[in-house]
Amino acid sequence: MKTSTDLLATLDEVLGKDSSVEDRIKKSLNVIFEAFDAKNCTLHRADLGDSFLHLVSQIGLPEHIATMAGKIPIGKGMAGICAERKEPVTMCNLQTDDSGVARPSAKDTKVEGAVVVPLINEEGNVIATLGVGKAGEYEYSGEEIQCLERCAEILMRTVTN
Repeated sequence: MKTSTDLLATLDEVLGKDSSVEDRIKKSLNVIFEAFDAKNCTLHRADLGDSFLHLVSQIGLPEHIATMAGKIPIGKGMAGICAERKEPVTMCNLQTDDSGVARPSAKDTKVEGAVVVPLINEEGNVIATLGVGKAGEYEYSGEEIQCLERCAEILMRTVTN
């Protein structure tokens, strides 16, 4: 992984560009995707008017999975549980998960090591989740999770505008 300082500076630079919100988010996800040598990267937005996470942007999800991930109930799957608990959710190998946290369709991603972190606003509400999945078994370090949480904070400026 790039150093967290380099990653956060690059993210700030990308989000500071004068382009569409969608373009800045897609480019930001790509920066995170590359920094974590990921197989996929997702950003879901929570609308306070319903109990779902809505896919804003993604990299690397198979098309049928991206369609299913378009609307995730809060409390279901890694992103939904992350939003419900308001804390990061990690999995060393979601292919062998039997906890019920990962949805069965998540195995179609061929991702093993996965992490989802929440974007929490000043009122303490989860407004989005940021997810990263790697091809092999992977245990995310505390430093990597903190880095993703900082990435989420930086992304929040764009998501909430």
